[in-house]
Amino acid sequence: MVETMRQFSSMFNGLARSIRGKNSGNGDGKEAAEAMAKDAKKNDLILRSSGSVNVDGSNNLASVFSKRGRKGVNQDCAIVWEEFGCQADMLFCGIFDGHGPWGHFVAKKVRESMPSSLLCNWQETLAQASLDPEIDLESDKKHQRFHIWKHSYLRTCAAVDHELEQHRKIDSFYSGTTALTIVRQGDLIYVANIGDSRAVLATTSDDGNLVPVQLTVDFKPNLPQEAERIVQCKGRVFCLHDEPGVHRVWLPDEESPGLAMSRAFGDYCIKDYGLISVPEVTQRHITCRDQFVVLATDGLCSAGMGCCIQSGSSSNSIFDTGQAESS
Repeated sequence: MVETMRQFSSMFNGLARSIRGKNSGNGDGKEAAEAMAKDAKKNDLILRSSGSVNVDGSNNLASVFSKRGRKGVNQDCAIVWEEFGCQADMLFCGIFDGHGPWGHFVAKKVRESMPSSLLCNWQETLAQASLDPEIDLESDKKHQRFHIWKHSYLRTCAAVDHELEQHRKIDSFYSGTTALTIVRQGDLIYVANIGDSRAVLATTSDDGNLVPVQLTVDFKPNLPQEAERIVQCKGRVFCLHDEPGVHRVWLPDEESPGLAMSRAFGDYCIKDYGLISVPEVTQRHITCRDQFVVLATDGLCSAGMGCCIQSGSSSNSIFDTGQAESS
């Protein structure tokens, strides 16, 4: 696997071998993607329960903790998946903060669907890039990797949101979830954010102290680019008198649903009025200064889930994801 990471152009062949010969090397990226997705679905029972997929003998450390607030059912859920995509140096982490009457079901459904869908789209995109004579994967490995992951995430989120809308047993018309996920691949991390959960990197300054670096934007309705899109779609953004400073998204002619974020899965009552499920995808190179990443929802009662990863090069990288329910 180390060689496949060093030689990005050969990564697809390594992936094909990792799914035990199901893709016979005929260049059919779709077959490889389908086989990988099938393998991923074998972990469904694990995803529905603990939210972690661990590897025997791994040097990674993972702990999961969640605390219910005073609202009732805890609508947050999370996942840590080691050796994501059958790659020894890849890891998938995510937190999902549900809201609305069916929010806990929506969050769990997105957690179950997103990893395997992302693997499928990543495999297809990687295969297409490997076979496209106009794309030179060796020319700019970092840029090409980012382009492949971003394209995969965009396709995945669109597919997951469409699947959720068609789900017969989950009513997500007035319910939804955020989704903040990270893929670590070697010394790079790819962050995809939908909603107002937050990723913060703890890195070491020159004087040896830990300093926070925010990796994501909280997608609140009053952000200029978000508000402009909502207003253009005939939605409204304003605060209630008893909630000064809390901007919410409202339908054109009624005070509903009052969503306090501008991006989310679900919430189809307002999808035609500016709410979107398009992720912002970014990347960051991990250095020896970087210590851990905190993924956190916007609740007030802090809780957490952590994963400590030995980098295999020059540093330890800790990915720590926090969940919280609002009090």
